Amino acid sequence: MPVQLLIQDYLPVGIYLAVSVGLAGLVAFLGHMLGPRRDTPEKLMPYESGMTPIGEAVRRVPVRYYLVAVLFILFDIEVVFFLPWAVVLRKLGMFGLLEMLVFVAILLVGYVYVWKRGALEWE
Repeated sequence: MPVQLLIQDYLPVGIYLAVSVGLAGLVAFLGHMLGPRRDTPEKLMPYESGMTPIGEAVRRVPVRYYLVAVLFILFDIEVVFFLPWAVVLRKLGMFGLLEMLVFVAILLVGYVYVWKRGALEWE
């Protein structure tokens, strides 16, 4: 594949990317330079979901919160493998189908396990 063909193919993408990054940088720079600066005690105070911060910033978070987050990421990441598999399924044939069925079966066993253990219950 000639280099010129690659440049022709990707030149519009490069121009679009350069203009987007340049415009975003310009807007951020102009906002910083031209925007008003009135630092008040209220603006300098930490902000947490509309509530005035009271007490220590460090609080104990239940382990269940992290478990649900990890499980969400785990089952969310699995979906990423479905698209490339679906694109090349015809080339993979029956072997690819069986391989994905094994993958889904393993994930299903994990899902049933965490469901039975009560990890998806939120109190």
